[in-house]
Amino acid sequence: MNLTADSTLSDHPIRPPVPSGVASIRSYLRSVLFGKEDQIDLVIACLLSRGHLLLDDLPGTGKTTLAKAIAEAIHGRLARVQCTPDLMPADITGFSMFNQKTREFEFHPGPMFADVLLADELNRTTPRTQSALLEGMAERQVTIDGTPQPLSPTFFVIATQNPIDSHGAYPLPEAQLDRFSIKLRLGYPDRDAQRRLLQREVHDSANGQGSNAPPTASPLSLDDLHGLQRQTQAVRVHHRVAEYIIDLAEASRDDDAVELGVSPRGMMHWQAICQAWALLKGRDFVTPTDVADVAHSVLSVRLLTRGESVDAVIDRIMKTVPAPEYK
Repeated sequence: MNLTADSTLSDHPIRPPVPSGVASIRSYLRSVLFGKEDQIDLVIACLLSRGHLLLDDLPGTGKTTLAKAIAEAIHGRLARVQCTPDLMPADITGFSMFNQKTREFEFHPGPMFADVLLADELNRTTPRTQSALLEGMAERQVTIDGTPQPLSPTFFVIATQNPIDSHGAYPLPEAQLDRFSIKLRLGYPDRDAQRRLLQREVHDSANGQGSNAPPTASPLSLDDLHGLQRQTQAVRVHHRVAEYIIDLAEASRDDDAVELGVSPRGMMHWQAICQAWALLKGRDFVTPTDVADVAHSVLSVRLLTRGESVDAVIDRIMKTVPAPEYK
């Protein structure tokens, strides 16, 4: 299956520049988290696609720092929930309380009404509380006492979990995993990044700023982010690229090593991430390369295998399904 210049993925011979807002977010996050350029771009793609992010990584690798930096970069409100077994759904969504003066129930919003919600160690809390996130992640609203309560238009969930300490943990159900757009591992920084990190710590301490001192303020606002999200949705997807995503999703369902493949919702997340990835590359159209570039991050959160490594299965699927040629 070939894509020629006549059936093109783009009609523009000159690549448009990366939007200034995207460059601002990228620059700000890179000034906070050293040596993680590729992961930062995937995080930005997740944010622009109006998705949600699962960070599956070791303690101390910058997960909380990243969440704070994202909220600061968009001038949004950050809410952090430390997930524990005794955490209740109302602790996240909010609750109604009777006001004796007005003789009416008043709603008190919970952390979910922030612009960025950091659910730290989400697998430490019970399935009942985990499920409280489902409606908000999918529909950007929560229903409390039968009344729908709208969330922020830019509502963004960053959930973390520790992959090595499973004692007392509640594995996230597949229904919730499928609501995350991507799963990332930041990993340890390289030697140069570690050196810069130590030097910044000494500099900030010497200037009385402390290790949590923010870098230069980001010029981006929540309205700017909303505009970038609309621009991302307008990125074009050629019908053959869409067919390629469908072929890959069907291959994941038919693979003997896969117990649970990519759902239709997962395909929509994949396409949205591809649109954002194309925008990050300065294009207004998606190419098959974009699909492959984000495949591991998108599929690793939603493929359930029968013992074989998820990465190995993804590699096999990507090699088995032929990509449309882009000329």
